[in-house]
Amino acid sequence: MRLADGLHRVGNDIVACYLVADTDGVTLFDAGLAGQWNEFLAELAAMGRTLGDVRAVVLTHGDEDHLGFAERLRRDHGVPVWVHESDAGRARGEGKPPVAWGRVRPLPLLRFLGYAAGRGGLRTTYLREVRTFTAGERLPVPGAPLVVGMPGHSPGSVALHVPALDAVVVGDALTTRHVLTGEEGPRPAPFTDDPRAALDSLAALERLDARWVLPGHGAPWDRGTAEAVRHVRQATPVG
Repeated sequence: MRLADGLHRVGNDIVACYLVADTDGVTLFDAGLAGQWNEFLAELAAMGRTLGDVRAVVLTHGDEDHLGFAERLRRDHGVPVWVHESDAGRARGEGKPPVAWGRVRPLPLLRFLGYAAGRGGLRTTYLREVRTFTAGERLPVPGAPLVVGMPGHSPGSVALHVPALDAVVVGDALTTRHVLTGEEGPRPAPFTDDPRAALDSLAALERLDARWVLPGHGAPWDRGTAEAVRHVRQATPVG
């Protein structure tokens, strides 16, 4: 799905990742589910690009439904995979803490699980090698994303700001479709390690003033970061 020149989405409102292209090549932001590989290739072709143009995978965090085909790109095509140093172990499959699910509606949950199962999401290929970064870095990859620390969903959760495209990829720092309830609009993501820290992290996102907010789950949001954050706070029960 083309969002703008040099900016495409792979996947759909259930699970999504993003492609950014410039004169240096292409960066994949998150890697969705393993079975979204053919959709990834189709979006590359729609951009007029090939696998040989992909220079990097940059992860917003190390959860399984964002790792997808990242190891395939690294292992088979020599594409380096970047992740925050605090989520490197998570991306390598070294474990993560159990978290509460919160409120669930059966049909949206079944839709999410069915979609994930049909695209290899129930069996994760973890990364064998990663390159790490910290918050505040501007990465030397196409799009030159600025790393914005968003700890809470995971210790190394980040947003990736691409000023040239007026866009920020947020992973699960917020979602616009809740995978467990089906509720739409910006709101906190489920399966969050530290919900209070995740809400506190929104202040950093609010300051970016980017038009496009691109979540791992839900439709792209084009009404700006400040408005997205306002909706998340409205959707969050007090206490």
